[in-house]
Amino acid sequence: MPSEIAVWQIVEATARKLFESYGFNEIKPPLLEKRELFARGIGQETDIVSREMYCIEEASGDVITLRPEATAGVVRAYIQHQLYIHNSVQKLFTIGPMFRRERPQKGRYRQFHQINAEMFGDSGPRSDADIISMAFQLLEILGLENLSLKINSLGCHACRPMFMDKFSVFLANCKNLCTDCIRRSQKNPLRVFDCKVSGCKDALLNAPSILDFLCDECKAHFEELREYLDLLSIPYHIDATLVRGLDYYIRTAFEIQTDQLGAQNAVAGGGRYDGLMRILGGPDHPAIGFAIGMERIVALMEQMGKNPGAPPLDLFIACLGKEAFKKVLPVMKELRYKGLSTEIDYGNKSLKSQMKLADRLKARYTLILGDTELNSGIALLRFMPTGEQKEISVKNLTESLGDLWKC
Repeated sequence: MPSEIAVWQIVEATARKLFESYGFNEIKPPLLEKRELFARGIGQETDIVSREMYCIEEASGDVITLRPEATAGVVRAYIQHQLYIHNSVQKLFTIGPMFRRERPQKGRYRQFHQINAEMFGDSGPRSDADIISMAFQLLEILGLENLSLKINSLGCHACRPMFMDKFSVFLANCKNLCTDCIRRSQKNPLRVFDCKVSGCKDALLNAPSILDFLCDECKAHFEELREYLDLLSIPYHIDATLVRGLDYYIRTAFEIQTDQLGAQNAVAGGGRYDGLMRILGGPDHPAIGFAIGMERIVALMEQMGKNPGAPPLDLFIACLGKEAFKKVLPVMKELRYKGLSTEIDYGNKSLKSQMKLADRLKARYTLILGDTELNSGIALLRFMPTGEQKEISVKNLTESLGDLWKC
């Protein structure tokens, strides 16, 4: 709504400015992609693909899908347009709507908006630290407080299978798992860690830790990342249950939370997905990225009183009569061309009614112009915050009014 849009614009403008300072370039992938892109990129057995996507079957038999997330589309564009040819390291971000068929609730809707950042071409912990720093810094600049960073390592294809064997045996012996987790334990065991059901959370208290199974290379990667986070003064704690339940995610996983919505709530999450490029038919390039849910950020900022509302109006012109309107019409065009927000009443209201409208629009100045002013050649300009008025020449309205904003 118009009264709410200003805070959305602040979030988007802040993200663009910060991301560009980190060397990221904006990309706008389409809202519609082929279904198989997400089936391959996210995974056929995930809740997103199996239950939450909006799909449309075309006459040709092809199935297109409203994107449920941004990463797959960005990776598809990276591969299709061979962006890696121009620069071995590519930094891309996108801002826009996503779509998932799920029960709407506070901060989560069927159409929701995300800020996504993706970095391609570097497999080391330096890029991990840089992208985590960027996400954390964005939330700090927006004024979010009590932020906490959780990090974990998911291992790699060399060491994770040993953990998965141990974890699968553990799940097979759990007695209190919910129906969804029983299904997940057969098809995508790591997703069990995402369950919010208290019985499942209790059952996992004694689960094996993936950190105990890391190979030497994964341990070194994780320790170096921690060193960089310390150098950046970003507080964090290690959470061995933090996962990304897809096979192409390896090593670094992270989540940023705040307690400003009551209980701990995630406002950003990401991880390293070195295997996705190959799955989607591209070169075997490493990548790391994150997503931030805009609805939750906007709700937090409004809760903190950081929504400025609709911007105030520079100038309201109280026009009295057709001749006065003819006089100010070209003036308004020139002022708007200069970037000054200018408004009039489109009816034939009285001066009193027009002044009330100027107040509602939070106009900084109001110009009063009618037949009397046209005949005398002198119009009245009122500074609305104080009510102070001064006379200005009708002949040079554009110049006189434009001069008010030169400072």
